[in-house]
Amino acid sequence: MKPKKIPMRMCTGCGEMFDKRTLVRVVKSPEGDISLDLTGKKSGRGAYVCKNANCLKKARKKKAFERAFGVTIDDGVYDKMEEEINNEQ
Repeated sequence: MKPKKIPMRMCTGCGEMFDKRTLVRVVKSPEGDISLDLTGKKSGRGAYVCKNANCLKKARKKKAFERAFGVTIDDGVYDKMEEEINNEQ
C-alpha cells in the first residue's frame, strides 16, 4: 500500500514549503474581498502564509499577495490579517 501524499504549500512570506495544514490560507473571494481563511474551506483564489506575524510582514513588504491575486490591497486589510494571526497564536 502506498503512503498517503501530504499536500505541501509554499509560504508567501519566507518562501519555504510546509504541510498545508500548518499554514494559514489568505483568500480572494469571487467578489474581490481579501481575508484570512482559518478553516481552509472558503471559495476563491488562495495563497498561503505561516502562522507567524513576521512572515505576513515579509509578504506585505514583497507585495506577494498583490501579485498572487492581481489586485492592490489596502493597509487596513493587512492590519486586520495581522491581528487575526496574532489572535490565532
